[in-house]
Amino acid sequence: MLGYPTHFGQMETLKLIAGAGFPEKRMGYLGLMILLDERQEVLMLVTNSVKMDLNNTKNPYIVGLALVALGNICSAEMARDLAPDVEKLMDSTLAYIRKKAALCAIRVVKKVPDLLEQFVDKAAELLNDRSQAVVLCGATLMLHVVELEHSMVVKYRPFVSGICRILRQLLQPGISPEHDIGGITNPFLQVKLLRLLRLLGKGDAHSSDVMSDILAQVASNIEGARNAGNAILYECVQTIMGIESIGGLRVLAINILGRFLANKDNNIRYVALNTLAKVVAVDTQAVQRHRATIVECVKDADVSIRRRALELVYSLVNEANIRTLTRELLDYLAVSDAEFKPDLTAKICMLIQRFAPDRRWHLDQLLAVMLQAGSYVKDEVARALLVQLTNTPDLHAYAARAMFRSLSANGDTAAPILVCTAVWVVGEYGEMLLPDLGGPLLPGEAPLPVSEADVVSLLEVVLRKHRAEAVVTEHVLTAAMKLTARLPSQLARLKALIARYRTSVQLEAQTRSCEYGKIFQHDRIRPSLLERMPALDEAEWLKANNPDAAAAAAGGSASAGGSAPASAAASAGGARGANGAAGSAGGGAAAAAGSGVDLLDMLGGSPAPAPAAAAPKALVDDLDALLGGVPTTAPAPAAAAAPAPTAAAAAPPAVSDDLLNLLGVGGSAPSAPAPVAAPAADPLAAILGAPAAAPMAPLVAPPPAPAAPTIVAWQGHGLSVSFTLTKPQPGNPAVTDIAATTTNNGAAEVTDFTLQAAVPKFMQIRLEPASGSVLAARGGTVSQRIAINNTQHGVKPLVMRLRITFTINGQAHEEMGEVTNFPPGL
Repeated sequence: MLGYPTHFGQMETLKLIAGAGFPEKRMGYLGLMILLDERQEVLMLVTNSVKMDLNNTKNPYIVGLALVALGNICSAEMARDLAPDVEKLMDSTLAYIRKKAALCAIRVVKKVPDLLEQFVDKAAELLNDRSQAVVLCGATLMLHVVELEHSMVVKYRPFVSGICRILRQLLQPGISPEHDIGGITNPFLQVKLLRLLRLLGKGDAHSSDVMSDILAQVASNIEGARNAGNAILYECVQTIMGIESIGGLRVLAINILGRFLANKDNNIRYVALNTLAKVVAVDTQAVQRHRATIVECVKDADVSIRRRALELVYSLVNEANIRTLTRELLDYLAVSDAEFKPDLTAKICMLIQRFAPDRRWHLDQLLAVMLQAGSYVKDEVARALLVQLTNTPDLHAYAARAMFRSLSANGDTAAPILVCTAVWVVGEYGEMLLPDLGGPLLPGEAPLPVSEADVVSLLEVVLRKHRAEAVVTEHVLTAAMKLTARLPSQLARLKALIARYRTSVQLEAQTRSCEYGKIFQHDRIRPSLLERMPALDEAEWLKANNPDAAAAAAGGSASAGGSAPASAAASAGGARGANGAAGSAGGGAAAAAGSGVDLLDMLGGSPAPAPAAAAPKALVDDLDALLGGVPTTAPAPAAAAAPAPTAAAAAPPAVSDDLLNLLGVGGSAPSAPAPVAAPAADPLAAILGAPAAAPMAPLVAPPPAPAAPTIVAWQGHGLSVSFTLTKPQPGNPAVTDIAATTTNNGAAEVTDFTLQAAVPKFMQIRLEPASGSVLAARGGTVSQRIAINNTQHGVKPLVMRLRITFTINGQAHEEMGEVTNFPPGL
């Protein structure tokens, strides 16, 4: 009735059921099942009529009507009242009644599981019935009993031999012509018995051994020419793989699935692929025999089959067949549909990264993927390639030549990720393109006659063909700057190429052009500034970028420096994606690439702040929930707070790489190296010019100016938190530095002290590590620096919430406070 009210006919159905004749009862029960359900209170009025009909001895068809109605709509109360009658009817002399009673019992035990015990033995007795219909219903009841109460498996296992005997009889031709379908005797009963065997044999070696012979007979004798045969074979395969079967039986089952793959019916092929994907972990070698057929399914017209086949191929790949399967998948990638390319590309890249036999093959295959589907290659793939390349000196020259060939032949159609990766390699190892500097060719590599002028011409062509893509322009400018130290004969052309963007409308390109122009004024230190990047720490990078983290970050922008390993931070920007997300700065000195970039991000160098290290997820979530969604920033680890003194005093090459390498910060503000102890006439200060002086402020909190205001932010439990406020950039009033000092005025020592802060979304905040976590009694202090950038300065005042945790005398405390007493106009 599709939800329409049925009260108009409910009482009429009850009157018809109460009638004496079969036609009236038939109409009444039919109306009852259509107009009512188990939630209707009216249903209780029919309980007595149903009970009388169940005990009718004159007309078995009336008993059947009552059982059918009860099996469809009975409620828990009706099930309790009528269960004894249903149980008694399971012993009826009529097969017609016994089968209907067994099916009705399924509804009863589902509604009232407490009644299950009284039907357990009855269900098993029905397996010995002469009627196949009754056996089918008995097996169905046993299946539901086992599913509802798994402990009944042990009680039913002695019946395995009897079930096998029934199956053996069904395999004999002509035993029951009335149940024959396509030459197969009662396929419905065979499927139910096989499913029951699977439940009984799971985890039990003895039962599995008893049923092994009959399963082998079913798998060998049933023909798969029709759906009935295929259904039995599929259930047989499921049973074989679900029990403790021997290896030969599993091979037989997998061979059946292999035959399914050659079937013209897409449904059967899909079922085969789905099942193979589940069993590949059990017997990989048996599935490998059907590898060619599975690969062909990847090219199927049905998208569901293609996806299932791709998942199965991924499970089959190993070091022995990676070359063959990758070649097949790359061939299909070239002709696959656009909506299928992202998933296929990701799978191919994962296979290459996981099973590559050597690094040269790895490079060649990823280059081929970028050529065919570069727009679908994730940034993490290119970054991992560059990390690996920097750690393989033997491939530097080969990689430069391979990238040069790719750009020369496919410059018009190459995706930005390929262009950026190739330009990075050419800029870093460009001199190795020259025949006399590149070393011997690798086996199978064709000679590449290239001059210095050809290298510069390639960069010019890339700029011309990818003029509208800012990320490509930025990479080319940095590569050109690198090449000024590697190709001295082309210095004039490279300077002109860089100077062309001094008035560019792209802010980052203009910034780089102006900064690089300043460097040309210091030829004495320029070669040191432009030295090749050191090899990135591959082990640390892989540890920080595990597959789960890479999947979670798919499509996101690169991380911005901070406390991440220097190698990972340096590589993050090496292959910017088409979305133009910029990576973090990295250079010759890993220590110089630490917290300075994070401070620059906080002060407006990038669209959003990037904390040096993420706080534990639970802590961040708790604080977010507590503060009502206000973004929270946890302090960075102490190890990343500031470069070590030795790193800060490093030679100019370390500073140069941090400023200039291709993996630079992609924000509008230039990246600033960590400050060095140098006189005012330091040439590096002149390189960056006056505007860049402010971001180079040291990360250690500067001494407060004499007139700097001080406020008390929070007091309690003998502790006092005071803020000393300064403006580090006179030309940028939105930026405020806070020197937070916590003083213990109490008589007990304070331990495990932490201070966290949160600001509204329109502000950016950075907390540096506290100087300690223990405050001595009566005067002990802990200091911490906080920097805030109020993007709506002059419109909205500063406001902050604090979360302070500490322990006094072994008792943990957690306090919340809101700071609203900042001086006006701050």
